[in-house]
Amino acid sequence: MLLQDPISAVRRFNRFYTRRIGALDEAHLGSPYSLAEGRVLYEVAQSPTGVTPKALAAASGLDAGYLSRILKRFEADGLMVRETSRKDGRSVSIWLTSAGIAAYNGLRQTAEGAVEGILGGLATPERSRLVDAMREIEGLLGGPPPGEVILRPHRVGDMGWVTWRHAVFYAREYGWGDAFEALVAKIAADFIQNFDPARERCWIAERGGEIVGSIFLVKGEGDQSKLRLLLVEPSARGLGLGKRLVAECVAFAREAGYGEITLWTQSILTAARGIYAAAGFELVDSTPHDTIGVDLIGETWVLKLA
Repeated sequence: MLLQDPISAVRRFNRFYTRRIGALDEAHLGSPYSLAEGRVLYEVAQSPTGVTPKALAAASGLDAGYLSRILKRFEADGLMVRETSRKDGRSVSIWLTSAGIAAYNGLRQTAEGAVEGILGGLATPERSRLVDAMREIEGLLGGPPPGEVILRPHRVGDMGWVTWRHAVFYAREYGWGDAFEALVAKIAADFIQNFDPARERCWIAERGGEIVGSIFLVKGEGDQSKLRLLLVEPSARGLGLGKRLVAECVAFAREAGYGEITLWTQSILTAARGIYAAAGFELVDSTPHDTIGVDLIGETWVLKLA
């Protein structure tokens, strides 16, 4: 049997795959955006604390001039904002607005539906073979290492996960019941209903497509912000993920111009308390309570950012 020319094989596969996913369509997946524009939306969405144009060009692989035109269109459409860094006046960061987040979520859902359509005709063993083959291609061509934890902004469905996992974990570990689940659900609902993308963030941690953690930073009174709902799944313990999530909150709070971060936790949550202390938070108040139907000692911690 004659050996196949590898260059011809790769080019043929590229032609097949780009045609199969509609990469060359002017409106990708029926959206108003091209594939390149969708990629820009994706990259900015993966950087909840903002991304510089230089970093965005490196991540997307787009020509600087072409990228600049895309960013101008998105800014004109109200999907993105460009702000000068408070730390370095020479540095500019790009953020998604609430409209931009909605556009990204819509495009993501459409893309996932298209992929499901591609996989729909395959039996389970065939799907596994396809995914394994893709993983091998990615590894051979220098893709990200397996098991890497990424942080991304929230999207549709994440608040349900946050509520569910908090309720299940704390019920199993500490016996907290419905009252705690209701409290978490209220915090998550308030975040969605009042979300201010310039002053608030939710970070979702993923590994291999599986959610393994979360944290929120929300507005408080005046120049005060609040850290809320830190959770790290047991399967992701020992990776420094809790410290990483808290560090993201602190960095964003500084960039947003807050004067301090406060948080409310419980004295029995020793692992979380250790993370807060290591990040520079100080315990300022301890008060017994039964807010969630269990006798606890609630603690208020504060980090001054000035």
